[in-house]
Amino acid sequence: MATKTHEFADAASLAKNLAEAVASVLKVAIAERGAATIAVSGGSTPKRFFKALSAHKLDWSKVTVTLVDERFVPADNPRSNHLLVADNLLQGEAASARFLPLYHAAATADEAAKLASTAIASLPAPFDVVILGMGNDGHTASFFPGGDRLAEALSSGTPRGVITMEAEGAGETRLTLTFSSLHDARFLVLHIEGQAKKDTLENALADGEEKDMPVRAVLRRAATPVDVYWAP
Repeated sequence: MATKTHEFADAASLAKNLAEAVASVLKVAIAERGAATIAVSGGSTPKRFFKALSAHKLDWSKVTVTLVDERFVPADNPRSNHLLVADNLLQGEAASARFLPLYHAAATADEAAKLASTAIASLPAPFDVVILGMGNDGHTASFFPGGDRLAEALSSGTPRGVITMEAEGAGETRLTLTFSSLHDARFLVLHIEGQAKKDTLENALADGEEKDMPVRAVLRRAATPVDVYWAP
């Protein structure tokens, strides 16, 4: 699948332009279908983008925000992606958006994944917007090299929904949307910053197995082109 790279001089410019692009897609979705959906990623990279997007004026009450992946920790945990989104995106204009968490206070991560899958199934498919990040190990979402359910997560035969993932590089047990949930978003973005991430992307675009750099699954098999947003 083709990728289109958008390069910017710095992180602030990237955040501004990505927020404008996402807001435009959300507005079109609301106008055409009466509602919009966006799945976002955690980490340090998206904070500036979240804040820029939250300032855009659109009918946020018709927007559902969810996560690409999450740690199996409560929403008040400092490592929670839910907390990151609540503090940086669900503010200002975007405070009226509906948020659909992946974490649920269940006895096990598997039970939480089942609850999250049921909630995600209530949303129309495909997502209007999916924002992915990427680690220097080539992981995206919680598709980690060596992950215990990596093959299942990446398989086109695995249905839309949320599954658990454990991997050496993951820290806590993760909850992640499957490849099938993400690959056909109307606007599919890989948001990365820094030369190291650019080098990782170049390696991912080269020959090699998906299991070694799972982001390759998205770059190679996504049903829609991947828009890469990058700044030094």
